[in-house]
Amino acid sequence: MRLKQALIASLLMCAGGAYAQEDDATEASKPSPCSSEPYRAFDFWLGEWTVKDPVDVLAGTNVITSEENGCLIVERWTGAEGSTGQSYNYFNPVSGMWRQVWVSPGAMIDYEGGINQRGQMVLEGEISYRNGDKFPFRGEWTPNDDGSVRQHFEQYNPDTNEWDDWFVGIYRK
Repeated sequence: MRLKQALIASLLMCAGGAYAQEDDATEASKPSPCSSEPYRAFDFWLGEWTVKDPVDVLAGTNVITSEENGCLIVERWTGAEGSTGQSYNYFNPVSGMWRQVWVSPGAMIDYEGGINQRGQMVLEGEISYRNGDKFPFRGEWTPNDDGSVRQHFEQYNPDTNEWDDWFVGIYRK
């Protein structure tokens, strides 16, 4: 009787293993839930970059990676003078918009948007400084024909009622 029970248990374990292997194979063959457009709209920003200002002075380096099976883009910035910051970027299927949350020792930026008709990623929201000041903020990433990316940030100035350049950088791999 014990031999029969052991044999049945062994067969069930083998069958379970076969089913588990089949499930693993099925899972591996499924496309990532974030593999289709518009999840790929910001992929032009992926890579290891040297970032310079418009007059060709080094501003820093930036490493942009695709993570979480393509559902998240993570930015890791290191400024030429030692500043740092990181952002999480993702497409939200509920809102139909891209969102970026940037965190650094000096500020946090939270904004959202998407690709415009010219192929630029444009996000709008707010920058919050560690001293409590908050201002409207917007960013624009433009992929260029030579493979570089132009990044342009603007902050709203309530004293002048105008948008001031906050950062302009040219990314090159």
